[in-house]
Amino acid sequence: MVSAKIRKKDFNRPGWDEYFLEVAHLVSKRATCLRRRVGAVLVKDKKILATGYNGAPSGISHCIDTDCLRDKLKIPSGQRHELCRGLHAEQNVLLQAALYGISTKNSALYVTNQPCIICAKMLINAGIKEIIISDGYPDKMAMDFLREAEIKVKKIK
Repeated sequence: MVSAKIRKKDFNRPGWDEYFLEVAHLVSKRATCLRRRVGAVLVKDKKILATGYNGAPSGISHCIDTDCLRDKLKIPSGQRHELCRGLHAEQNVLLQAALYGISTKNSALYVTNQPCIICAKMLINAGIKEIIISDGYPDKMAMDFLREAEIKVKKIK
């Protein structure tokens, strides 16, 4: 039971966006990428549908075990995504939803970083209506596509 001394004004409850973005940050702690740890949470009607983080496909060695090919080749961030062992958090959250038969239509995505162009195209076709991020990513084309698709992108800390 809550102490009678604790009053409503004493609570500092996070808003829904802050709450789900904090969950995304927690999910990112499972990431196995040596360059960037990203977490994603798919939400609809204030309910978590699926989560994802960046890392190698199930059953495949992770970069934390094999080292980063992109680092070895000195590939800058945001380029040559095909030369990576891992899937992005946004890809994994969509795949988790698909694997368990969960519709992504009209849902919101909370993700620790702005999606890249590859993920942006997937999110558009998955019917995501809003993306809430806490950090950017050097991919202007992705933002242009999301804007054209009329997907609201909101950055909060």
